[in-house]
Amino acid sequence: MVRFVEEEGALTFAVRLAPRASKTCAAGEHDGALKVRVAAPPVEGAANDELVRFLARSFGVTLKDVEITAGRASKTKRVRVRGGTAERLSLLAS
Repeated sequence: MVRFVEEEGALTFAVRLAPRASKTCAAGEHDGALKVRVAAPPVEGAANDELVRFLARSFGVTLKDVEITAGRASKTKRVRVRGGTAERLSLLAS
């Protein structure tokens, strides 16, 4: 199960990012984090940008509602989604 914190209308959780995948998709759970594969390479923030776009689409929010709060240069990131729900997160992780 993906661990998360819900506060002030936002959902905060960890993401384990796998760049250079054949397609961008959620890939379940990894050590309490949502595993996401992105097609973009980890060059000049391209993988992070693709992650933000994917999460915004998946949660039905705008790009500005998704923020990487920690780990921009790491495979494990902390993400905050304003307007995100625990129900939607559990659907992504399954």
